[in-house]
Amino acid sequence: MAKWTEADIPDQSGRTALVTGANSGLGLRTAQVLSGRGARVLMACRSPERGQRALERVLAGGGEAELVRLDLADLASVRAAAASVRELTGDALDLLVNNAGVMGGPLRRTADGFELQFGTNHLGHAALTWLLMPALRARPGARVVTVSSLMHSVGALDLADPNYEVRKYRQWHAYGQSKLANLLFARELDRRLRAAGLDVTSVAAHPGATATELSANTARAHGSSVMELGNKLVGLFSQPVEVGALPQLYAATAAGAEGGGYYGPDGFREMRGHPAPAASSAASRDELAAARLWDLTAELTGVAPDPA
Repeated sequence: MAKWTEADIPDQSGRTALVTGANSGLGLRTAQVLSGRGARVLMACRSPERGQRALERVLAGGGEAELVRLDLADLASVRAAAASVRELTGDALDLLVNNAGVMGGPLRRTADGFELQFGTNHLGHAALTWLLMPALRARPGARVVTVSSLMHSVGALDLADPNYEVRKYRQWHAYGQSKLANLLFARELDRRLRAAGLDVTSVAAHPGATATELSANTARAHGSSVMELGNKLVGLFSQPVEVGALPQLYAATAAGAEGGGYYGPDGFREMRGHPAPAASSAASRDELAAARLWDLTAELTGVAPDPA
């Protein structure tokens, strides 16, 4: 694959995109680039204040963008956001980028009682995707991009106790589980879309090692000494957001992005570089586990899967 850059993104005029976690980092960069290429971008953010500041940055580039209030850790907010998006778009959405996430930290729970990382990174995004599927089906060539992580490979999916109600909580295993769930969901979604004969594509991506507020927030949660070390490591090994966002932008816009595909940086251990097909763990290719996760997600969220 030739080195793919933002310059290769085709004109996005006439397309409407929803980007979660668009207030900073990869989400903000994705919103800026899509808007700059002509797309109407709905920026889904949890904090109205931070979302407004991010919106002003996107609008300063001359593009079209709007805010949508979304807290993925609260299913009532997910339902409200989906309803708002369907109304704002006239039930016609070309692109959904499931980008937002939380990483590490002590055991915390969502408004609905789920472990925060699993609940936010996977359950919230899965529910949002299903609720928006009628709007995605209405647009030819619509795409769903789900952002996973290199850390999916350390994750093991415990379908009997995904929310750490029984087993001992280990923050990085919990994060890995949530990112593994992202990848399993993206692939299962694409299988079901193709089986239903729908013109919607599901693609996954990861940013490698990228300097974002996600890393800084994690370091901050562990105290000053760890934060100092974490910030040094981030600066040493990570790439800038402008490069880290390329795989998800490729997944969102490139003609070569395949349904069920997974894209990440092409450099050493996929930590840095330009978009290319990414490696993934055997667990992320387990179709039986993906189908079971699909059903469990519907049970936990109370949202009807779409496609059924």
